[in-house]
Amino acid sequence: MDRPAKRQRVADFSQGDVVESPTAGHASLASLHRAVTPPPKSRPRQLSPSTTPCTSDVETARVSGISDGQKPGFPKREPRILRSPFQLTHIRDFPPSSGNNVDTIRLRDILGDPMIRECWQFNYCFDVDFVMSQFDEDVRDIVKVKIVHGSWKKDSPTRIAIDEACARYPNAESMTAYMPEPFGTHHSKMMVLLRHDDLAQVVIHTANMIPGDWANMSQAVWRSPLLRLAPVTTPTMREPPAFGSGERFKRDLLAYLDFYGSKKTGPLVTQLKKHDFSSVRATLIASVPSREKLCSADSKKSTIWGWPALKDTIRQIPLNDAGTDVEPHIVVQISSIATLGQTNKWLKDALFSSLSPPPSLSPATTSARPKFSIVFPTPDEIRRSLNGYASGGSIHIKLQSAAQQRQLQYLHPFFCHWAGDRDEIATGITRSTIPSMRVPGAGLDKKEAGRRRAAPHIKTYIRFSDKSRMDQIDWAMLTSANLSTQAWGAVPNANGEVRICSWEIGVIVWPQLISGNGEAEMIPCFKKDIPDPVSTSEVNFPAVGLRMPYDLPLTPYNTHDVPWSATTVHLEPDWLGQTWQGYSS
Repeated sequence: MDRPAKRQRVADFSQGDVVESPTAGHASLASLHRAVTPPPKSRPRQLSPSTTPCTSDVETARVSGISDGQKPGFPKREPRILRSPFQLTHIRDFPPSSGNNVDTIRLRDILGDPMIRECWQFNYCFDVDFVMSQFDEDVRDIVKVKIVHGSWKKDSPTRIAIDEACARYPNAESMTAYMPEPFGTHHSKMMVLLRHDDLAQVVIHTANMIPGDWANMSQAVWRSPLLRLAPVTTPTMREPPAFGSGERFKRDLLAYLDFYGSKKTGPLVTQLKKHDFSSVRATLIASVPSREKLCSADSKKSTIWGWPALKDTIRQIPLNDAGTDVEPHIVVQISSIATLGQTNKWLKDALFSSLSPPPSLSPATTSARPKFSIVFPTPDEIRRSLNGYASGGSIHIKLQSAAQQRQLQYLHPFFCHWAGDRDEIATGITRSTIPSMRVPGAGLDKKEAGRRRAAPHIKTYIRFSDKSRMDQIDWAMLTSANLSTQAWGAVPNANGEVRICSWEIGVIVWPQLISGNGEAEMIPCFKKDIPDPVSTSEVNFPAVGLRMPYDLPLTPYNTHDVPWSATTVHLEPDWLGQTWQGYSS
């Protein structure tokens, strides 16, 4: 018997983790109302908070508001408000009084469900004992755990540590990813959960599977709905899966998993093929070690990877055509910047071009070219983070060599602060209290995301419709991919091939996809996953929240600011009294 014998205890979940369902009228854990062994034949619709995804098909809220065309005598039309598809992770050292941990998620919330029977973990860095401790104690010894990493050398200390740790758990198994490129890494961060009730779930996130990443670092999580088994039907010839559909997500996910090889991930692929992905509201953007000719890449026929996949996807997303007078703003927020070259060719021709291609849905659009910004912390922001300099150990850019300095020169105009509150700390005065301290040209008060002191390991790419307002979002991506040619792919070589070295995975969402409505808006959310009523008061159609990890408006670097570099010596003590000797280059 390999199924849990006990039901989940109420004490294992705090009240703060329970999300109220608008249809049930009260919060409840489904697993408390049925025996875990055996699983029921019919599956209840109400889901436990540890498995309830924050996507469009599960939770809505209502806000009052009158549309412009409201007729007298008729009830007020209340637009549907949808929770953010991305969740921030819980920050351990924030006090409850800060309000910074509202609607956040812990790793225990994901892995602590006793209905999980098999868990596949894809990641860069592992503490196997930490991973195993997150499962429910009643089933910890029987959940089948697969640890997929990139340390392929048999004498690698990392591989030896993972193998030795897995040996302590008969139900844990490690396997190495295919790593043909010397400068590539297995950087993907994904979990696939298979359950006793025949449901499955895909979780894509930004954290390594180590305690520090889930404690005081800013991270985020996207969770699919619980995926039911698909009806058994006779296979028929079908058209290519539609763009943005759950079937397309399934095709791309299975293609990604196939790259590991049938001997490794074949059993997982076989199981996932049986599940219905139609409820998924996201598009998968992944990278695998590969070389692909651009001239033959066709996403309708097969999955493509890296920046070509990103470009192909964004071309098909409906954008807010506000005319040439309104400049969009694309914000790249990452935790690492690799060697991109001494000129901006890759940044401009590969990445920025992929983030802002001409749209295929409305080629006649008159939208202005977007502004680009890169959010990256400074040494001062690392010093003042919860873990001080220790937070900077996984945040990277090299600045030592002449070539690296030339790269910094063309990146510097794009840089914006992660926290951006140095002046407020020094003067004790916030930007919002004195108009002259507001960001030039923005005219907007600072909206706090509640993550200034939690150093960023999160990676997000977001397009705001209007740089001057930054109150609407055209699309948003959560991914493991930083700013690197290894992650996204190099510029095409003489043969027209794009070379990708690393494994990466992420999801991109947009308001119409989440809402299932042709008209929808995505609105930035601060310190919670639902937009403020005031920000939706003039919205007459579905409004989708997007939880922000950084404050708005952004604070650009001044001429003297430099990005944090873990390879640089920092002798100024952090708030804990520590100095930083720097990693060797």
